[in-house]
Amino acid sequence: MARNQRDVGVPAWIYAPALAGAVFVLLPLAAIVSRVEWSNFVELITSEGSRAALALSLRTSATATLICVLVGVPMAVVLARTEFRGQGLLRSLVLLPLVLPPVVGGIALLYTFGRRGLLGETLDVLGLQIAFSTTAVVMAQTFVALPFMVVSLEGALRTAGRRYEVVAASLGARPTTVFRRVTLPIVMPGLISGAVLAFARSLGEFGATITFAGSLQGVTRTLPLEIYLRRETDADAAVALSLVLVIVAVLVIGFARQGRSAV
Repeated sequence: MARNQRDVGVPAWIYAPALAGAVFVLLPLAAIVSRVEWSNFVELITSEGSRAALALSLRTSATATLICVLVGVPMAVVLARTEFRGQGLLRSLVLLPLVLPPVVGGIALLYTFGRRGLLGETLDVLGLQIAFSTTAVVMAQTFVALPFMVVSLEGALRTAGRRYEVVAASLGARPTTVFRRVTLPIVMPGLISGAVLAFARSLGEFGATITFAGSLQGVTRTLPLEIYLRRETDADAAVALSLVLVIVAVLVIGFARQGRSAV
């Protein structure tokens, strides 16, 4: 039986569209590499604005990812392990940022937490101004990245099933113990994948950030915003910074794959 399974291959024709897809993804990346001014590369990516933008992007993306884990895991568990009226509608609303243009998300956040927003006026009275601050960057990134965490972990929970959790509960384990000792270890690869997707989405966020947080150097100007602004004034710097963003994303995905293998 094992030998027969090893002999099963894929249809020969499937390699052609697979190759076409790979070329479609890799060719633009190769184009970026070909346009980099290597003689000035270090100088272009180590300017004060570039270093500040990269540091801000990494810091805010890490914070947004942590928030996505803290609230996304409970959301995924509720959606995957419970049933209640309106659950389908709630799931659709939670995943809505996946299909919304990011700028729409930024407008929604602005009219919620801005100075004249739904909650912004109350927060302003309390001395809290969120819009156009570093906090706004984190909130914008969390808003667009959270659905990636939820959909990834919910899928892992549904695939894993509930048999081990049922056995643990029948042996007297309390729900919290079951969640901590059984559920989380089983879906840990899915949780890692969700966290990586959330971080990658946060790192590349542009539309919601510039709408809700603006572009203040050292405060809200993340690396994607810096690249966009440099594209108009210094194309070589924009290309160099784009390559940096690609390298960081590749490293993150590589570390995540190693982490999943270890799990």
